[in-house]
Amino acid sequence: MRKPLVAANWKMHGSRDFLELYLYSLQQKVPDEVEVVVFPPSVYLARAVECVVTSSIAIGAQDLSAQPEGAFTGDISAAMLADVGCSHVLVGHSERRAGHGETSAQVADKFVAALAAGLTPVLCVGESLAEREQGATLAVVGEQLRAVVDAAGLARVAGAIIAYEPVWAIGTGRTASPEQAQEVHRELRAMLGDSGAQTRILYGGSVNADNADALFAQPDIDGGLVGGASLNPDKFAAICGKAK
Repeated sequence: MRKPLVAANWKMHGSRDFLELYLYSLQQKVPDEVEVVVFPPSVYLARAVECVVTSSIAIGAQDLSAQPEGAFTGDISAAMLADVGCSHVLVGHSERRAGHGETSAQVADKFVAALAAGLTPVLCVGESLAEREQGATLAVVGEQLRAVVDAAGLARVAGAIIAYEPVWAIGTGRTASPEQAQEVHRELRAMLGDSGAQTRILYGGSVNADNADALFAQPDIDGGLVGGASLNPDKFAAICGKAK
């Protein structure tokens, strides 16, 4: 049985005080049956790891460099993330693809770099509104997934975590219906073949405490990658509770 996982992606929000209060509060509320990962901004990663050292909460980074080291000002390598205690890293988030022009090939390189450093990558895939309206959802997410499978191998991708995040539902208040999300999750699992039976696939499109029950009830949705709703520890803990 796949253990549910719920992740909090803070994006570019928070402060040191916010982080400490949030993580202290969250530790008192998250259920043992659910794996929880928090992705704060990179400048707070080391402190976040210190704050959760006695809890089951894991800390992940929102991005990484595909390069191991060198003259890459501003970049952070996978080894550096592992060195400060991160266990997970987001790879290919839609905001990196759209806002920073990341290609599927670059995402694949980052995925491989994360694995090489012992990190668990959370591979984000998803389509735009125009692509959905054109009926191209499965073609788009399939291309994004295949690029990483070609680079890393099917078994290594299946052993990581995938997050389906329809771009049109991120930060818009719109959410894919449970049936729409389930359809894509089912197809993603099928693309992984027999290896995908144990792959955890998260839904990441405006998850909140009101829609989490219906989303998490779907057979191929194993939890959520939560954005705005994760900034309140009480609301995020409530979402975690619905994933049990």
